[in-house]
Amino acid sequence: MQRKRIIYLIIDAAIFIFLEVAALNMLRHAGTMQNIWFSKGCHVVMAKVWGTTQNIAQYFSLRKTNESLALENTALKARLAKLELDMEDSLSLERFSNTAGNFRYIPATIAKISNNSEHNYIIIDKGSDDGIKSGSGIVTWKGAIGIIDNVGRKYSYGRSFKNHDMNISTRIGKEGAVGPMSWDGRSSNCAILKEIPHHMEFAPGDTVFTSGFSSIFPAGIPLGTIVDSKIVNGATYDIKVSLFEDFSSIRYITIVENTGREEIEELEGIR
Repeated sequence: MQRKRIIYLIIDAAIFIFLEVAALNMLRHAGTMQNIWFSKGCHVVMAKVWGTTQNIAQYFSLRKTNESLALENTALKARLAKLELDMEDSLSLERFSNTAGNFRYIPATIAKISNNSEHNYIIIDKGSDDGIKSGSGIVTWKGAIGIIDNVGRKYSYGRSFKNHDMNISTRIGKEGAVGPMSWDGRSSNCAILKEIPHHMEFAPGDTVFTSGFSSIFPAGIPLGTIVDSKIVNGATYDIKVSLFEDFSSIRYITIVENTGREEIEELEGIR
């Protein structure tokens, strides 16, 4: 019975559709006005069907469009990253190439770096085969970040500036007071400049540079800016410095060697 009922419903639907089509055909040929009305109705229906079809096609094409845009963005990011790295290397060499003194510069890449302890280190991908020597400085175009301690043939180990036992001789501005600066031991980008006489003038925002008074780093490397200060024992200032370099994102560095260091240290040992 169920099967027969379905067959009857299909036959009835077919007859209904046939009669509707016949009626519309008769209406179309009944006169000019009916023909115009029928044509407009067909055009409206066709336009809606076409518009819906286009929307569906555009919807399903969004995935391909998004994939194409993602690939394009990735390519642009890769090109931008390469340009930034090329610019960083160029600035590094340009900034230090005209520094006064007998300094030699070797570009290198960080192979491993520690940032989460009290005694952090840096391992670079250059060694004695590349001319690296113990006691050389490690710098970027944004600061002095360490000193080479041990040298292998292919790699070298250095103490990071983020070490309690490391100081850098610094100067406030180009002609200001000179004092030792060390990592504050807590912040990722802050250091303390000490032993600045209380009568010396400085202000927040002043830039701190390497002084050139050590045999490791040349003068004039920018390190950071003054944030705050306090007087210690009524005689000298401890100055808080915000470092330019972000130690968590360093990759490309420059090894700086003072070719006259041995002679300087020999003279210092005569005293």
